Amino acid sequence: MNIGPYTLSNNLFVAPMAGVTDRPFRQLCRRLGAGYAVSEMVTSRRELWNTLKTSRRANHDGEPGPTAVQIAGTDAAMMAEAAVYNIERGAQIIDINMGCPAKKVCNKWAGSALMQDEPLALAIARTVVDACAPHGVPVTLKMRTGWCQQHRNAVTLARGFEQAGVQMLAVHGRTREQGYGGEAEYETVAAVKAAVRIPVVANGDIATPEKARAVLACTGADAIMIGRAAQGRPWIFREVAHFLATGSHLAPPLVAEVRRLLLDHLQDHYALYGEFTGVRSARKHIGWYVKALPGGVAFRARMNLIDELEEQMQAVAAFFDKLGVETDRIPVATAIGIGVDSDSMAAEADA
Repeated sequence: MNIGPYTLSNNLFVAPMAGVTDRPFRQLCRRLGAGYAVSEMVTSRRELWNTLKTSRRANHDGEPGPTAVQIAGTDAAMMAEAAVYNIERGAQIIDINMGCPAKKVCNKWAGSALMQDEPLALAIARTVVDACAPHGVPVTLKMRTGWCQQHRNAVTLARGFEQAGVQMLAVHGRTREQGYGGEAEYETVAAVKAAVRIPVVANGDIATPEKARAVLACTGADAIMIGRAAQGRPWIFREVAHFLATGSHLAPPLVAEVRRLLLDHLQDHYALYGEFTGVRSARKHIGWYVKALPGGVAFRARMNLIDELEEQMQAVAAFFDKLGVETDRIPVATAIGIGVDSDSMAAEADA
């Protein structure tokens, strides 16, 4: 699959999730089989570009290419400026956020709120494409099926975005009104795919290899995008890749491998955020890894009281050492995503 001049290794994408898909998480998912990952959304407000939060989100050191940065905002000129700013800092693909349902984003008429104002949404797409074109940088866009059930306008907007020069569309199968409730529907994704010639990516509720295959089949999409199901289970990408290729399941990962993956993830996380912020922001990742494991609920409660880096690392290592005495592999229900839910997820997840 291609995005502009870039050929991707496969059609399994990591969904951009604010507060989740930072550089360490993206790198881990890529190592475990994802063919593409988009950054957390970066604001188009110039006065916030030099903040520590934005600088961390714009950190792509050591990432395999292509480097994709998602930008969010409501003003076409500011969005174009933000695109160029990120291109100058290494972005090879710019993604426009019109999918985030979070209230603090939509209350400012950004994210999926832009789908209510079709002329503005199309103006943003055209202006960003025009700004990126001299740099040879393709523009992609992520959206929902519409603002509400009575106003699903993804197909209309998709045609306009294609005419504006957008080179790939990702569609989450819910309206903004739904948030993450109910079940994703894929009929609208299929309709978008039928309406445009550019690649279309299906997103929403893809938590098992079987679901991935079914969604690809029913939508005709060129790729799938996995978000919440990868939280605490980044190996889902290799599981899906194996299943799509062979029709069979990989064995659940060894406890020893998950222990190593998580400890390596924590080291990278601390290196980006420092000890104080790193220990606290790592809690959600640790919680996702252990939640469905034997003793995981009790461990999460204890772990959330730990404030020291070394103590947090030792606690995680000890938890998996104890688990490894009881079983050599992660329980099957956890490994194939049964019971995946979104508690503790960042407010803007699946932006």
